[in-house]
Amino acid sequence: MRLDRFLTNLPCFNRQQVRLLLVQRRVRVDGVITADPLHEVREFSRVEVDEQLLQAGRPARYLMLHKPMGCVSATSDPQHRTVLDLLPPAWRDDLHIAGRLDYNTTGLLILTNDGQWSRRLTQPQTKLAKVYHVQTEDEIGAHYVEKFRQGFYFAFEDLTTQPAQLDILGPREARLAIVEGRYHQVKRMFGHFQNKVLQLHRESMGMIELDPALLPGQYRDLSAAEIACF
Repeated sequence: MRLDRFLTNLPCFNRQQVRLLLVQRRVRVDGVITADPLHEVREFSRVEVDEQLLQAGRPARYLMLHKPMGCVSATSDPQHRTVLDLLPPAWRDDLHIAGRLDYNTTGLLILTNDGQWSRRLTQPQTKLAKVYHVQTEDEIGAHYVEKFRQGFYFAFEDLTTQPAQLDILGPREARLAIVEGRYHQVKRMFGHFQNKVLQLHRESMGMIELDPALLPGQYRDLSAAEIACF
């Protein structure tokens, strides 16, 4: 919300008073004096007028987690351990998952309490490349590459998937980059060839790569540079 609107929405100021406060440079956002009425105020922003605290803000969290096998990408589940169970209890009610992974899929998972940021990360228009390491039951043929590039028709959704890049690393091993997140998409793609996916591991989302120092179940804060990617 723009700063002038934020202030006029409060019962203690009218529009004229807000204009005067800004001109007199009596408003601070996150400790910095601003006279710009268009300055963005978010739920994480600390807003003060003189010595009066109008909004304390709350800490914004951006986490990278190495999701282990055998836990669900959900905030709660009656039967299974969730990825939030791997985090401090005090954080759990505040976080949501940006880009889920299946129960037995491992790798990069991003959690945040910043809804605006996560929407930029996950909205289809972003066409964010998600890279997976795939191991299959049968050999991956060279003809797979062109089919992944062309896309697969999914009858249930009545759509054809976006072009994907498949790089064959070995007889039963490949790296796959996709820009969508359809239900069991990677497994269904390989299922077109009657080839079962045995292991699926997400290595990156856009410019954010899973930190190799993180063991399964471990997490860390995203760096400022990683957050700025979106």
